[in-house]
Amino acid sequence: MSIVSRVVAPFLAVALSATAAMAQTPAPRPDQTAFRDLYRELIETNTTLSEGSCTLASERMATRLLAAGFPQDDVRVLVFDERPKDGNLAAVLRGSDPSARPILLLAHIDVVEARREDWERDPFTLVEENGYFYARGAHDDKAQAAIWVDTLIRLKQQGFTPRRDIKIALTCGEETSDTWNGVSWLLETHPDALDAAFALNEGARGRLDADGRRIALEIQAGEKIYQDYRLEITNPGGHSSRPVPDNAIYRLSNALSRLGAHAFPTEPNDTVKAYFSSMAAATPGHAADMRAVGSASGEAMTQAAARLSAADAAWNAILRTTCVATMVDAGHAPNALPQRATANVNCRILPGHEPQEVRADLERVLADPGIAVTIPGNIDPTSPPPPLSDEIVGPVREIAGRMWPGVPVVPSMSPGATDGRFTNAAGIPTYGVTGLFADPDGGGVHGLNERIRVRSLYEGRDFLFDLVKAYAD
Repeated sequence: MSIVSRVVAPFLAVALSATAAMAQTPAPRPDQTAFRDLYRELIETNTTLSEGSCTLASERMATRLLAAGFPQDDVRVLVFDERPKDGNLAAVLRGSDPSARPILLLAHIDVVEARREDWERDPFTLVEENGYFYARGAHDDKAQAAIWVDTLIRLKQQGFTPRRDIKIALTCGEETSDTWNGVSWLLETHPDALDAAFALNEGARGRLDADGRRIALEIQAGEKIYQDYRLEITNPGGHSSRPVPDNAIYRLSNALSRLGAHAFPTEPNDTVKAYFSSMAAATPGHAADMRAVGSASGEAMTQAAARLSAADAAWNAILRTTCVATMVDAGHAPNALPQRATANVNCRILPGHEPQEVRADLERVLADPGIAVTIPGNIDPTSPPPPLSDEIVGPVREIAGRMWPGVPVVPSMSPGATDGRFTNAAGIPTYGVTGLFADPDGGGVHGLNERIRVRSLYEGRDFLFDLVKAYAD
């Protein structure tokens, strides 16, 4: 049975009216204040590749679990000897039924680089301002990482004994997996830390409109393939006082312009069709086009998809493979013709297509045989999306319906890449579930002045706590 037939019907049965505008953030409860302190400590532990230490962050979170009463044997900081700053935290709350397979709460604690001179605030100091938390990692992914540690602490303090083990894994290297990836390393060297019936991870969000009204809560099943490509052209160069038409920078620039004007074909898969079918009633301005993408084919679907792609970059990203230039480097001296020009093109590839296939597409679009297109590093594993069964979706729908009446729960495919690509390929069905509602612009994730609404963080914390208890018991 397809994802559409299994998923769309129950999602469409949910009332789809958006909630009223979000009220002002209320004063935090005492338990929220304690959580804020944990969140702040994790945020303010720098975990960038260049200067930070995931090992220190893991040790600090381990200290909190031990202080809450977890046995030493159930809290481990696992570090690869050759990468002493890239430690990972693995912990477990033991269940009562040894025959029940565990659940895994997965989050990465490394963050994207952030330069203080570019930000309005210090990116490594948690700032609460005008209803938002600002910091690098405020959302991606230290929000969920802090929630997982806090969830185990709360369960321990309540004396809760789950039926199945609840594991958490806070890992390093998700943002720089071409350098090193903690999940891959754990799967190879400490598979017991990740072994589970299924995993909850980042990759999905709650969607807010421009006025802060909740539109939908996503549950992610499957994701696009992350792949970088290196473009390189060489030239004999020469003296800059004697320019010639054959210039490496011009040729690379012209090729990149051709790439920028190119759109890969529209190919909505079952999950994307289910997403648009579910979102139609909640998005009246685009409902007809969403229904067309969800159920139609041929020219009608293509034209509807084109309008949706123009309306929202996030919709465009799930409808097709995308490739974009992210870095360029050229020349060796200001007074010399360039002997070399290179670029990095980052592609997010729809499931069902292989990186080598897209490399051939890039060569065709660039239309310059002098530009070599290669794949640096390893090619990530691929796997089909995990099933959105009632056992997985039911608790999400029930708890979300109680917390946010009328907000639909919709299936989604992540246009980015998460560590779920490794766990899914290893046979651990991995779902993006966060309960964290984000602004339409994504809240500055990977960019400047990253932020998350204070109310969204606290509500997501309560949502995930109840969800973990439901799954674990």
